[in-house]
Amino acid sequence: MIRVAIQGYEGSFHQEAARKFFGKSVEVIPCATFREVVRIASSRKESEGGVMAIENSIAGSILPNYNLLGKSSLRIVGEVYLQIRQQLLANHGVALEDIREVHSHPMAIQQCVDFLDGQGWKLVETEDTALSAKFVRQRKSRHVAAIASKLAAEQYDLQVLAPNIHTMKNNHTRFLILEREQTARVVEGADKASINFHTDHSRGSLARVLTAIADGGMNLSKLQSFPIQGSDFKYNFHADLEFDSLAQFERVADKVRSLTDSFRILGVYKKGQLK
Repeated sequence: MIRVAIQGYEGSFHQEAARKFFGKSVEVIPCATFREVVRIASSRKESEGGVMAIENSIAGSILPNYNLLGKSSLRIVGEVYLQIRQQLLANHGVALEDIREVHSHPMAIQQCVDFLDGQGWKLVETEDTALSAKFVRQRKSRHVAAIASKLAAEQYDLQVLAPNIHTMKNNHTRFLILEREQTARVVEGADKASINFHTDHSRGSLARVLTAIADGGMNLSKLQSFPIQGSDFKYNFHADLEFDSLAQFERVADKVRSLTDSFRILGVYKKGQLK
């Protein structure tokens, strides 16, 4: 059985992403923080890897995770795009008019603000959507509900009192599938890569890198900058590149390597399906 570290608890969107990539039989190891995810995913004795959210179509990039990934010995072997569908969950037999308070992560509450406005419910912010669902189940109250996933409803035997209550229907989170660099699989049919680099910060240095990528016929689907810790406003760059063949990527990678002070391939993998 495959064991992967996830941030959050059983019933979370991270578990849903893990199931989408590995299948329902995957065993998840819940972690309180992304730092713990990286630690356990890096341990051969504890797991076969990890699943880590990296960006959301509404909230944007999760910048600390780029730093965690860059400092780790983990390699990206896949990605999953998951549509975030929020459900209002309650114990069985509870009606909408019974609810007095709703628990969930602040972001989930914000995503459902149109539904929640005017209900008059007390909104309680928590650290995790799935943990909120677990609390509702343990509390066994007719007056407390949670906002969480359909998987959380199944996990904690709750009813979906109101389905798909999120305001923005086009809300996707991108998750990276991570394995240890020493044992990471070679992905057949790979058509995407993630790289990390920094230049000498002279005028035009970044432009030369971007020109090399464009001249190589590759699509730059993501470019993210973040500060180099301990430097005076110098930046690392993370780039996601889409290509037609591995040979094409290798040619461009060699060119970019020659134009940068530091260059690392974080993973070569297959594009996730956005649906």
